[in-house]
Amino acid sequence: MNAQGKVYLVGAGLGNVGYLTVKALQLLAQAEVLIYDALVDDQLLQLVPENCLKLDVGKRGGKPSTPQAEINHLLVKHCQLGKQVVRLKSGDPFIFGRSAAEMKVLMAHNCRFEVVPGISSSYAAPLLAGIPLTDPNISSCFAVFTAHEPEKLDWEALARLETLVILMGGKQLSVIVQQLLHYGRSPQTPIAIVKWAGTQKQQIWTSDLANIQIVTAGVSLSPVVMIIGEVVALREQLNAKIEIEFPALDMLPDQPLLGKTILVTRSAGQSSNARDHLATLGANVIEMPTLEISPPSSWEDLDQAIAHIADFDWLILTSTNGVEYFFARLATQGKDARALAGVKIAVVGEKTARSLAQQGLQPDFIPPNFIADSLVEHFPEPLQAKKVLFPRVETGGREVLVKEFTMKGADVVEVAAYESRCPQTISPDALKALQQQAVDVITFASSKTVQNFCQLLANHGGANLDSVCIASIGPLTSKACQQQFGRVDIEASEYTLEGLTQAIVQWAQR
Repeated sequence: MNAQGKVYLVGAGLGNVGYLTVKALQLLAQAEVLIYDALVDDQLLQLVPENCLKLDVGKRGGKPSTPQAEINHLLVKHCQLGKQVVRLKSGDPFIFGRSAAEMKVLMAHNCRFEVVPGISSSYAAPLLAGIPLTDPNISSCFAVFTAHEPEKLDWEALARLETLVILMGGKQLSVIVQQLLHYGRSPQTPIAIVKWAGTQKQQIWTSDLANIQIVTAGVSLSPVVMIIGEVVALREQLNAKIEIEFPALDMLPDQPLLGKTILVTRSAGQSSNARDHLATLGANVIEMPTLEISPPSSWEDLDQAIAHIADFDWLILTSTNGVEYFFARLATQGKDARALAGVKIAVVGEKTARSLAQQGLQPDFIPPNFIADSLVEHFPEPLQAKKVLFPRVETGGREVLVKEFTMKGADVVEVAAYESRCPQTISPDALKALQQQAVDVITFASSKTVQNFCQLLANHGGANLDSVCIASIGPLTSKACQQQFGRVDIEASEYTLEGLTQAIVQWAQR
């Protein structure tokens, strides 16, 4: 079996694209085979790639249906061919979705699979009809069941419950009414029937058990959801008018990275902003921390520098880690930002500047292009005889920067403010995606992330990265990528995380 094959049992929800989950949207965009149910809206079928194989296996009562054995065969067959298969089911896969049978077959054939929830009409239809299923005074619980085979139901027990939600019961309306009345429900018990819930064809009928068959006479009640109980009366009392939006495909949020899986290699705890931004653009984001930030082995040099902070002309900060650890240590020494009153501050990058702003300070200088290499070239004043404090990472820092400052006549005092190490373990999700060649792009925001990524991957069996796009935040990182991978596919024009994201978007659009 091809190791890349996988089946996704996906809930299509109500059919309205607006109620599709983000995960489902992403999977549809990268599906190679789509096996879908009868009640799946045609609009959802337009979300798959043009070359996706689409197979209709829908089951509708009283009409020719695809046997479950044939559906099982198709799932296994295409998975074993190495395809990404989306098994699209109306509603939620685990609510009358026959998923258990399909999962058992997939497991029996060692096929990988994943279940993705969807919005079920059992609770969405009452909501969109303006009917609360629970109420402190009249409904403390509700039961959901299918009336597809009414003879198998315990009607005596069901009749005692406050609120009933019935699926697949349109053709059994007379039996439902008869059984509930037989077991003691009042003829005046309110009932609502919602057809095609959440779609442009949605219709609602309300009455009571005694008259609902008269109200719906001659109407085709499929597919419908029935709600029975006093909560139905709340619809009129609340005068509920639930708005339903039907976005066209071209009105969906702009998601240029939809269907792309992007591996983000940032320090542990620092990748959330990058992740969230990429996710809003439609990407499936996997985080693989390649840096662990911690205090330095000794605070002695930094503490001594802080004790004589007034002797320095400039403070150089090249990262948010440098800012955070420097000011945290400043506080432990009983000082705050006021101690820097006579010291000018230079920072590298807008993100570092924002971190400094959180300390109530604005930088005196930010080099163009947001890279440290341009710091000396564009420095705003002569460096001759200037005393410069440079709190930096303990190992693997910017030796070239220090050398250039020194050549210009500056007295540079380097002190360890924090340490960055390679993690001992790799994220299981990241390793799995890499080894199964399920990653489209890997992002690198520093030379050290490149080096640590390669070390981690080598320590855990390696992976083929030939088809993966290598994305770099700037020239120094690109140099490390060239050394490790022999190539760089994307380099940000603006050397920030935002610039890197924009470069990835441009790559995807090409």
